Amino acid sequence: MNKHLFSAAMLGGLLSFASEIALARLSAEEIARLGQDLTPTGAEKSGNASGSIPAWRGGLATPPAGFDASKGYLDPFAGEKPLFTVSKANMAQYRDQLSPGYRALLERYPTYHLNVYPSHRTAALPATEYTQIAREAAQVDLANDGNGLVNYEKTSVPFPIPKSGIEAIYNHLVRYRAGGYLYYPTEMVVQANGSFTPVRREVKAVMASAMGNPEPNRLFYYLGKVTSPESVAGGQTLIHEPLDQTRESRLAWVYNPGQRRVLRAPEVSYDSPVSTSDGLRTNDMIDLFSGAPDKYDWKLVGKREMLVPYNTYKLADRSLKYGDIVQANHLNQDLVRYEPHRVWVVEATLKPGERHIYAKRVFYLDEDSWGILAADLYDGRGELWRVQEAHSLQRYDVLSAIHVSEVAYDLQARRYVVYGLENEEKLTRFGIRATLKDFSPAALRRSGR
Repeated sequence: MNKHLFSAAMLGGLLSFASEIALARLSAEEIARLGQDLTPTGAEKSGNASGSIPAWRGGLATPPAGFDASKGYLDPFAGEKPLFTVSKANMAQYRDQLSPGYRALLERYPTYHLNVYPSHRTAALPATEYTQIAREAAQVDLANDGNGLVNYEKTSVPFPIPKSGIEAIYNHLVRYRAGGYLYYPTEMVVQANGSFTPVRREVKAVMASAMGNPEPNRLFYYLGKVTSPESVAGGQTLIHEPLDQTRESRLAWVYNPGQRRVLRAPEVSYDSPVSTSDGLRTNDMIDLFSGAPDKYDWKLVGKREMLVPYNTYKLADRSLKYGDIVQANHLNQDLVRYEPHRVWVVEATLKPGERHIYAKRVFYLDEDSWGILAADLYDGRGELWRVQEAHSLQRYDVLSAIHVSEVAYDLQARRYVVYGLENEEKLTRFGIRATLKDFSPAALRRSGR
């Protein structure tokens, strides 16, 4: 009897998964909604009932008056004042709009607060992206137990109307990032007393869809070099990121300046720590989530109205020094802007038999840009361990909502790490051109010399 019940349960699970795969492609009726009651990327075009979230009217598609690319991003909302501030004293009033992670930070640190501003739905993409999204929505499918994509060409939103958690996550993984860019992010591990040492990098990242000759099964190419401090300078990492990492695992190489050798680095994946993060960031925490999704079961919990970091132009101000931003326990919260927005909630639960330091992860994805804006990470005991947030802004000159920085707070260690700030660095260059030779192990070796 138990054997029959087990077989029935297995069959039910397989049928459920098969139906999820079958639902991946959108019907002609669903695709017709894009640009009508839904935005071209699949968000609800209308605002909410209370008016705290406005309707989407095309996003911020042109730079504001006075913008000078050589001076960084001009804040189009610089004159706005907070509508209200959420603190430990009044957090119960806003509980339904706060993730467990934000509630934990408000409880733990008396100086932590969220300044909430008017909501602006600024996300916008080039018109060619909207056309590609609608075209490929009729053909893209999940593959290999949901761990890859088939019939995928270069759309930045393969599943504009997601029907499963993994579909929403793929929208995050392949979202539009202006083809590629050269940038100079810093990483700072902040101790309990507020002390930190900036680790500086030069990074070139290019989406495979923006290259003329990508290899099959490729999502992006990455080459990062640590430039300071001297104790870690010269170390480099090269990554060829597959679309399906169960069919082909991440290809990674490192250059060790001490040995002057290029070595394969299969450990640069999953929950292995980023070498310069002092154990506070794992490789799949980069971009709040990246890499292979196969260790988790992904559940689409639904859509919620929440307070999330958004339009954080103030944090990108190039007149700021890192000492103005980085403080003990948390960032200078007066530089972080929060707004009410609708987000997709996706819950990732570790599969039976799999190993990872995070037994559960809950992600909050912006309905307009598909970028993950916040995440709550739980340990094996089910306790909230780390809280992530991404500081998003619309890059109105290249029409892409690329994060200006991301932070991970460790509630147990009472430390945090912030990555991506460029206030004291060179400006990012978008739309760079690259070939496979630029991302070869030989190029890594030459760069090391």
